[in-house]
Amino acid sequence: MNSPTSPQAPASAPEAQTRFYDGSSYSKENSVGFAMKRCLSLLVRNLEARMQALDLTGMQWQPLLQVLYGCDTVAACARESHTDAGAMTRMLDRLEAKGLLARERSTVDRRVVNLALTPRGHEVAKQIPDVLADILNQHLQGFTPQEFRTLLGLLQRFADNGEALAAANSAHPGAEPPAPVSGDAES
Repeated sequence: MNSPTSPQAPASAPEAQTRFYDGSSYSKENSVGFAMKRCLSLLVRNLEARMQALDLTGMQWQPLLQVLYGCDTVAACARESHTDAGAMTRMLDRLEAKGLLARERSTVDRRVVNLALTPRGHEVAKQIPDVLADILNQHLQGFTPQEFRTLLGLLQRFADNGEALAAANSAHPGAEPPAPVSGDAES
């Protein structure tokens, strides 16, 4: 990364990019990534415990909910889940074996596999949003509405910065990172 005084940085830059970490003093206790991983791990563990009542694992609820909300192909579910089609196919195999999901090859394009919830799958999928809302509300216990909006805004900005960095890395591996996304944390 460039320092504010490097030749590649504009002399009249309105703000120098703040560096929150230094490799020589990095520790997991102060790592945003570690904190997010811990939060996600706890959220998944708590969701998994509650999804057992629906005879689902902590990850099987996702494709059911996606199909309920309109994802109608294996490829669409894989994209929405940020996973590969092979992993999604294995998950769908398990859901189909449970009688919750049906797959049918498209008559228009043989490469496309269409998805539909079975009547039982529809009943189970309709319960998932309530479980998600309950678990998320428990994780957000003690937050004010303002803190909730701020948290969402900050996480969105963090994700936007990550997407910009991933796009830059894909386009130009090894290049300088893109300018950070600025914005109001409450948006």
